[in-house]
Amino acid sequence: SEKQLQASFFRLLCLIPTGFPVRSVDMQRATDNITIRQGDTAIIRCYVDDKVSKVAWLNRSNIIFAGQDKWSLDPRVDLVTKGQLEYSLRIQKVDVYDEGSYTCSIQTKQQPKTSQVYLIVQVPANIYKVSEDITVNEGSNVTLSCLASGRPDPAINWRLLNPSAEPLDGEEYLDIIGIMRNQAGRYECKASNDVATPDVKYVNVVVSYPPTIKKTQSSETPVGRMGTLQCDATAVPTPEFEWFRDEKRLSNAQGINIQILGTTTILMIANVTEEDYGNYTCVASNRLGVQNASLFLYRPGTGRDINGSACVSQSLWLLLACFACLFFKC
Repeated sequence: SEKQLQASFFRLLCLIPTGFPVRSVDMQRATDNITIRQGDTAIIRCYVDDKVSKVAWLNRSNIIFAGQDKWSLDPRVDLVTKGQLEYSLRIQKVDVYDEGSYTCSIQTKQQPKTSQVYLIVQVPANIYKVSEDITVNEGSNVTLSCLASGRPDPAINWRLLNPSAEPLDGEEYLDIIGIMRNQAGRYECKASNDVATPDVKYVNVVVSYPPTIKKTQSSETPVGRMGTLQCDATAVPTPEFEWFRDEKRLSNAQGINIQILGTTTILMIANVTEEDYGNYTCVASNRLGVQNASLFLYRPGTGRDINGSACVSQSLWLLLACFACLFFKC
């Protein structure tokens, strides 16, 4: 109890040799709480005057100093005595186990007095565990974790570092239900408690999805000139491309050159002949799926535009070809 603690202080003061400079505590200048950051130096102030005969510092019930005699074995702890008016305790490289109550106890000619200070140790936010980079299929459920410590407990916030970078709903765990391709990217976890600069960690999320052919470019080419067909697709992983003419798979051979540039493929036909005109198929594939699209190499004036869609023609044959093209979504 408090009375028992005071009684132990008074017995301690009886052990302090007499002849110590006569001083007393300035109770008005004592501080009730001191907040200090882990690793910094704390000075717990105790001011006295000339009415004191004995003085000591205690932490909980442990004696730190009795007069000028150091009882603590901790090398981080010493006294700050400026002249005869200060009897302060200094703790260097403060750690969490230093937190607690410290008492400056004095004996005056009238009666013993105490001045208590509670030391609060704050610890900067530290992220000690975060999810590793992951690759998932579109539509999957994803949970990202970010565990942090600190005193006081840190607040944890998530952002997807896209152009808007708006905060996401989540703390230690961020749940993403049915993830979509536009949710892929770099996720930022930030832990902060206003003790120091926030701690930040990142998780890269790759979302895999099957190919989608976004654009095709057919070609209107005269005989004897080079025809160029182009096919653009989006996919993760990057798609593989193949070209077909009817049921025949095309490859780099005499007069044919196939180029693949990331998510774009180009089929070049040198020195076009009448036999080269017609329908070509671009196929994009990865481990999640396949998509194909029809493109056309056609002679000038047959009524097709450059992206492969059919236009109105006076010829019955061309009109039928138009309907076929629209039916197969060329």
